[in-house]
Amino acid sequence: MSRGIHPVGVIGGGLGGLAAAAVLSARGHDVVVFDKNSWMGGKAALLEQDGFRFDMGPTILTVPAVLRRIFSEAGEKLEDHIDLIRLDPQWRCFFEDGGVLDLRESVDDMERELEAFAPGKKLGDGYRRFQKLAERLNDISERFFFWKSVEGLKDTMDFRRNLDPKTLSDVLALRMGQSVAGIIRRHVPEERVAQMLDHYTQYVGSSPFASPAVLCAIAHMQASGGVWYPRGGTRAVAEALKAFAERHGARFITDTEVTGLDMPGDCVKAVKTANGSVHPVSAVVSNMDAIRTYRELVGGKAAEHYDRQGHEAACSGVVLYLGLSKRYEHLQHHDFVFSRDAKEEFDYIYKRGEPAPDPTCYIAAPAITDPTVAPEGGEALYVLVHAPYLRPHHDWNAMFPAYRQTILDKLKRTAGLHDIEERIVFESHLTPQDIHDRYKVLNGAIYGLASHGKFTGAFKPGNRSRHIEGLYLAGGAAHPGPGMPMVMMSGWIAADALDSDRAARPAEAAE
Repeated sequence: MSRGIHPVGVIGGGLGGLAAAAVLSARGHDVVVFDKNSWMGGKAALLEQDGFRFDMGPTILTVPAVLRRIFSEAGEKLEDHIDLIRLDPQWRCFFEDGGVLDLRESVDDMERELEAFAPGKKLGDGYRRFQKLAERLNDISERFFFWKSVEGLKDTMDFRRNLDPKTLSDVLALRMGQSVAGIIRRHVPEERVAQMLDHYTQYVGSSPFASPAVLCAIAHMQASGGVWYPRGGTRAVAEALKAFAERHGARFITDTEVTGLDMPGDCVKAVKTANGSVHPVSAVVSNMDAIRTYRELVGGKAAEHYDRQGHEAACSGVVLYLGLSKRYEHLQHHDFVFSRDAKEEFDYIYKRGEPAPDPTCYIAAPAITDPTVAPEGGEALYVLVHAPYLRPHHDWNAMFPAYRQTILDKLKRTAGLHDIEERIVFESHLTPQDIHDRYKVLNGAIYGLASHGKFTGAFKPGNRSRHIEGLYLAGGAAHPGPGMPMVMMSGWIAADALDSDRAARPAEAAE
């Protein structure tokens, strides 16, 4: 049943927008979702050709508790709609010196792995201490940062009322002023293992040397919550959320790009589309990039405010979709092929703004878990290399062929994929320019905004706009940030904030 004359408009049917639509529709709101593409799911799209099936965007699902909370809005169980397969080892890691290390879910198992990988260095004990700190940081995040609209430190806790000894202890535990990389190396100084742990920050498209220590919490989230493969791929998550929202009355309009908002008196009243139509709405949840939302849909003082904040785009990437005639038996479902030098790699991507000459390659080789992704015996290999967000001088049409070869040479040299070029029978790709054009993200950034800044790097634009009444934000460039669980949490927060505001002002909602 509608709670206003006009529906709530959701701009963008990515995972954040779908989560918001699901929650709002389950709570009785009339919802209409607009997307410029012909499909819903945003980057969680699908590529199918010649018997191969690729998830085009996110491939690692962690923290399924977020999805469970969304489905529980209507008393439904996640497992009734998505078949989740637990993956352990979570990753297999390949290093330039020939070393191979598996990341295990259990801290006990990982302690044994590390003792065998580097005997006598007591890395297992250091890893256990690191995980204890990560658990503490996650607990603080759950109490002060997650599941509510946050834009700055003052939104996390009431310092006047709550600055008691426990709160002071929590603040000190945040290790403000310290980086993820610094915390990791203090606990696990072995450079290869540190490089493995650094890559938790790659979920948020940021450098571990510039990201705040609180992001170490991701390590506990993954160890405690597991890594999962939804049967059918991560595309199954988008499809399940869309079906949930439809069951509760949400409507979806594809091939319709929203190009502006009607905002008399800085209050959202309608969305304007590229075909010239105007759709009256009672409120909007924008799953479009937060900075581009303010620049392109809102404008004025609000856009100027966020431009002054100096938010930087997170990294972009080059993705290869490689249909192989034969799978590699030594690969796990998820694999990292690490660069020779972490500092060099991150310096190129995040400081110089150029592709790393020796990149880390993430590989998804899902046929070990789901043989239906490829013809019998084959593999739908997904290879992602992080790249800088778009600079004016980047011409990826010219840059791609040489960088493709750099990536393939890295896989041959470090991951043992010596004959990969002979096994390729289908190939497609995305570059930063493709990602920018396809998804309306900021400068081709896969992960929204970078989480750089050792004090406040974790903060993004809040889910409840401080500038425009009736505007709410979801997606990787809004709080709490990028990565599948956080993006879906952003949708839940935006929907919850809208619903709470409606409950506080029921008469206005009905106008």
